[in-house]
Amino acid sequence: MNDDSPVALVTGGGSGIGAAVARQLLAAGHRVTVTGRSQQRLRDFADGLGNPEELQTVVGDASAFDEIQNAVDRTLTAYGRLDIVVANAGIATHDSVADGDPAGWTEMVLTNVLGPALLIRASVQALKETRGRIVLIGSVAGFVNSPGNIYGATKWAVTGLAENTRRQVTDFGIGVTLVAPGRVETPFWDGRGSLPPGHLLTADQVADSIVWAIRQPAGVDVNTVVVRPLGQPN
Repeated sequence: MNDDSPVALVTGGGSGIGAAVARQLLAAGHRVTVTGRSQQRLRDFADGLGNPEELQTVVGDASAFDEIQNAVDRTLTAYGRLDIVVANAGIATHDSVADGDPAGWTEMVLTNVLGPALLIRASVQALKETRGRIVLIGSVAGFVNSPGNIYGATKWAVTGLAENTRRQVTDFGIGVTLVAPGRVETPFWDGRGSLPPGHLLTADQVADSIVWAIRQPAGVDVNTVVVRPLGQPN
C-alpha cells in the first residue's frame, strides 16, 4: 500500500452503511479506520475481510470526545495522515415525543448530534493538512417532518450542522457532504422489531453515493445528497 494513499475514519462502521462504506473505500485503495462500541462486531467485520493491513478497528463511543480523539490519534499514528471522516454512528428509539420512553432519548441525541460535532472537532486540524472531506450521514427524516419523531429532530440538527460546518471549514480547504438516505435495510431497524413496508435501499447503494461524493475531483464540493428508494413518497 502506498504511504500516500488516502486515509478514512468511519464511525459506527462495524455494520450497515458504515461497514459498506469501509469496504468500498478499501476496495478503492484507501486505508481505513473503523470505530464502534462493540469489540465483537468490529472483530467480526475485520475477520470477514481477512484482516487487511489497510484496516484498523478502534473500540469507542462516538459521543465521548476522548474516545473519538483516540480514534483520530491512532489513525494518524498508523497511517500518517487523515483525508476523510465519515460520521455514520447513529441510533433511533423508534418512539415519539408524546408517548415514547424518555430513557433512551439522551443516548440518541448525544450519539446523533453531539457525535458528529465531536468528530469534526477531533479531526479538523488533520483535515486542514490534507484538504480533506467531512461526510455526515443524515436522513430524509432531517428534511421531512413526521409526527412526534425525535429521531427526525436529531437528523434535522445534523442537516444544520453540515451547512454550519461547511461555512466555516470551506476556507480551510475542507469539503463537507451531507448524505441523507431514505429507508435502508440495515440493523438500524432492529429496535423497531421489523423492517418498514415497501422497497428499501441496501447499505451498499447508500455507500455508492457516499464514495461518489468522496471521490469528486479536487476543488469540487458536493454538499447535499438525498437518496430515497423508489416508492418512498416522503
